[in-house]
Amino acid sequence: QVQLVESGGGMVQTGGSLRLSCAASGGTFSSYNMAWFRQPPGKEREFVAAVAWTGRNTYYADSVKGRFTISRDSLKTTVALQMNSLKPEDTAVYYCAATNKWLALKVNEFNYWGQGTQVTVSS
Repeated sequence: QVQLVESGGGMVQTGGSLRLSCAASGGTFSSYNMAWFRQPPGKEREFVAAVAWTGRNTYYADSVKGRFTISRDSLKTTVALQMNSLKPEDTAVYYCAATNKWLALKVNEFNYWGQGTQVTVSS
């Protein structure tokens, strides 16, 4: 059973940066593709970015391309999301998720979820 724990959320001003981390334990985490989702207040959860189990391939939502970078460490036990040039519309609870399906974008395509971490961007 894979367990995911996010950290690194907080409050930042527009234009600032934050780095989120997702620590994984249990199961065969290293063979899973990993992603970050977010859920803005009053809205549905949406895909943000994903990284392949190899760490070599990534893909992003158009809204964060060029500003966010997803990566995983060489041991494949931690996934990070570096968020730069943050905007108020990036305010959301951010979730880490794991799947054995590449190019997955939908919530129901992911097998495991973390508890989420709040990111608030003030204007």
